[in-house]
Amino acid sequence: MFAKVENLTEKLIPNLKMYCFNTTLIGVLKGVADYFGMPLSNPWLFGGSGHAFLINIHEQLCPSGPYCWNFETFLKLVRNLGIEITNLGFFSAKSTPEERRKVEATLRESIDAGTPCSLLNMENQLIAGYNDERFIVQQPWPMMDFPPKTLTFETWKELGDEVHIDFFTFAQREKASDEVIVKDSLNAAIDIARNPERWRQEHYYVGLQAYDAWIKAIEDGFGASHGNWWNGTVWCECKQMASGYFTEIASKHRAKISKKAMELSNQYKDLAELLDKARDKQLASNEKIEVLQKARKTEASCINEIEELLKILG
Repeated sequence: MFAKVENLTEKLIPNLKMYCFNTTLIGVLKGVADYFGMPLSNPWLFGGSGHAFLINIHEQLCPSGPYCWNFETFLKLVRNLGIEITNLGFFSAKSTPEERRKVEATLRESIDAGTPCSLLNMENQLIAGYNDERFIVQQPWPMMDFPPKTLTFETWKELGDEVHIDFFTFAQREKASDEVIVKDSLNAAIDIARNPERWRQEHYYVGLQAYDAWIKAIEDGFGASHGNWWNGTVWCECKQMASGYFTEIASKHRAKISKKAMELSNQYKDLAELLDKARDKQLASNEKIEVLQKARKTEASCINEIEELLKILG
């Protein structure tokens, strides 16, 4: 679709809109799923992709926790859901004009073909289209003018000194069965807890280790930081969606599985409430640590219960 806007020719992908989640990666993914006409509920998208079970904490509670982890298994789980994500590469402030022009050309070709694209720089954002001068980028939260809503060709001037950007394209593919989606995602939940090294980057801690890192960061004086609040906000949302995911699993399976799934739904709801409390900047450090210790125990119990549920699933 072409339109004239302020004397510029604008090309947009119609009916492409990201969702207002704190977890902006899933906000992008939900927008793509809707664009493809895929009836995926929010909890099923969070849970089936494995993101609902993730927690990733920087050693100093940097707000980058939700973005800096190993995506390899996540990409496989998203394929189960029926979406193929292609990473077009990482670009820093040192990227050359030629490198930028090349990836920009790929993005424009994708948009011309009606293929959804996104970027990750501070936040995940869908690229809605482009005009003669810049890409048009969707902002994740209404009434908040952040992150930038445009990306000027070649200069990327909107990013200032914060140029650390990945670009992605999305394609629809055949989805796996619900049984495969559930088993693979629950195995990923266990892997996050049992094999955190496979998921983490340097200076970040995943799974049960994330709680230890969070507690240590509070002891080191970072408990009242923006990073404490933002990590708690994102991971709380993920655990809320994990609760909803198990409710959906319960609705689709026989009685024995349904009972165990509902127990897990309740446990993840409790965990989400604990993380919601821990994110409070004003909560005293000793109280925050107590909350996180309880949250760690709750998460560990959830993982044990997921292992039991997988045995029942066979």
